[in-house]
Amino acid sequence: MTPRLRRRTGFEIELMAPPGRSRRSLAYDLAGRIGGRIRPVWHSDSEPSLVPGLGRFLHLTQGFEVLRADGSQLCALVDDITLMDDLEPRTAPPPGWYRVLSDDPRLISLIAARCDPGAPHDRVLDPIAALWDTEPELVGDVVRLDDPSGATIALVAPQGAERERPCEIVTPPLAENHAEALEELLEPARELGFTVPREAAVHLHVNGAPFRDPRALANVVLLFAHYRDALREVLQTNPACRRLAPLPPQLVAAASREVPSIEELRKAAAEGELTKYFDVNLTQLLTDTPLRDTLEIRILPGSIHAADVVNRAALVELLLDRCSDPEPFPVAPTGNVSALLEVAAASLADRPA
Repeated sequence: MTPRLRRRTGFEIELMAPPGRSRRSLAYDLAGRIGGRIRPVWHSDSEPSLVPGLGRFLHLTQGFEVLRADGSQLCALVDDITLMDDLEPRTAPPPGWYRVLSDDPRLISLIAARCDPGAPHDRVLDPIAALWDTEPELVGDVVRLDDPSGATIALVAPQGAERERPCEIVTPPLAENHAEALEELLEPARELGFTVPREAAVHLHVNGAPFRDPRALANVVLLFAHYRDALREVLQTNPACRRLAPLPPQLVAAASREVPSIEELRKAAAEGELTKYFDVNLTQLLTDTPLRDTLEIRILPGSIHAADVVNRAALVELLLDRCSDPEPFPVAPTGNVSALLEVAAASLADRPA
C-alpha cells in the first residue's frame, strides 16, 4: 500500500520521450484527457559557453503548461539539459524547436517577459527589437539581435540533438492525494512510450516555512551531511545523475554549533559557495526574498511510477519531521543506514494517529 504524504509537496520528474515524440506530445495528450488546453511557456537555464572568456550562456527553451478547463495548472513540461545520453547528436532539429541565448540575466528576464514562446523562431525577438528600434538579422539558421551599437542582445538557434525529447514534469504544490495526482501524469507518459533517462532524478519541493527556523535548517544540513552515504543507499540515488554535491564544510560546521543563528548559516553558505546544485537545495531558505519558498530534495532516482516516487518521498518526509524537532539532529558515529532508519522509525512513532 502506498503511504500518504502529509506535507505540501511539488514534484519534478525527469522523463524521455521516444524518438518521434516530444514533451509537446505529452502536453496535448494530457490536455485532451482532462478537457483542458496547453500554453507555451519559457524555461530558463544555463549552459557552458564555447566563447573564450564567457563562462556560460543563459538560455530559454520551449515548454508547455497543461491547463484544466477552469484555467488551473495541471503541470508544466520543460527541457532539462542534464538529460543527454539517450539523445542522437546528429539528428536535425524538427521545425519549430529553438532556444534563445544571451549572456545577461537581465536581458533573458526581459525576453521571457516580452516574447511569445509559441512564436516562429525568426520573429520571436521582434518585441525586444522594437525596444531598441532595430531588426533581427538571420545569419544562416541563427537569428541575431544587436543593439544600435552592434552589441549582441540575444541569439535564436535551432534546438538540435533531439532536445525536444527531454521532458521534466513539474507539478504545482500538491496538498493531498499525491500518488493519485502523479499517476494521472505518469500513466499517459508510459502509454506514449516515455522512459526514464539514464541520468534521471526526481526532485521534491516541500514547503520551506518550517525550515526557516535556524535550528530546523541546521538539522537539515546535519541530516544531509552526516548521513549522505546512507541516504544515497536507501533512496537508491542514481549515480549517473548530474548536478549533485555534498554540502560545503563551512555550512556543516556552522550547523553543528550548539545554537546556530541564521546569520551564521548564511555567512557559511556564502563562504562555501552554496548553489542549488547540491544534494539538497537550501538557497531559498537562506534569503529573505525567495523565488519560491521551498526546500528542494534532489537525490531521489528517476521513476515513471507514482508509487515508487511517493514511497521514497514518504521516507524523506519522516526524516524532515525529525529536522523540525527543536533538538539537534542525532549524528551517529557511522551515519549508516540502520541509524538513519531508526530516526525515521522514531518519527513515525511520534506522529499523531
